[in-house]
Amino acid sequence: MAQPADPGIVPASMAAGARWRRGFWLLPAALALAACTAREPVPITPPGDIAGAAVVRRAGPEPAPAAVAGTAQATPPAAAPPAVFPADAVYVCVAASGGQRSETVIEFPPKVGELCRKHPEMGPCQYERDLCRRSGGRVYAAGGVEITRPMEAEYDRKVLRVQFKSN
Repeated sequence: MAQPADPGIVPASMAAGARWRRGFWLLPAALALAACTAREPVPITPPGDIAGAAVVRRAGPEPAPAAVAGTAQATPPAAAPPAVFPADAVYVCVAASGGQRSETVIEFPPKVGELCRKHPEMGPCQYERDLCRRSGGRVYAAGGVEITRPMEAEYDRKVLRVQFKSN
């Protein structure tokens, strides 16, 4: 007579399926955690390091208070261009966090600043713009022109930059 199968032994195919079902909750948990993490603000250059810094990031001028506090704005606070664009700045990063609007002025040394004004597709310029966007901000150039992702794509096409993607 044949021996009955041991109830404690599970076929390999069933064990793999059970492992997959047990670990399935990790994906939604990881996605929820990633969505809830706060974005880091753009780092401000300490006053003592400004003289030797390659890029100077300083807080922009405080925006003027609204004329009437009870009126609602038609656009979100981060969507409006900077109120004042300093003459020596190449970019201004405008971000809104918790209803507070903050402006960070991005300055380069004179030679790099001129290069970024003439050729915004260059690496140091693009790095600073990406840093602003990672912190949840929008990047504005002189004249209040916002530098958007489609403009970045055009810069990449201009220099024929190749980006290798995994997969």
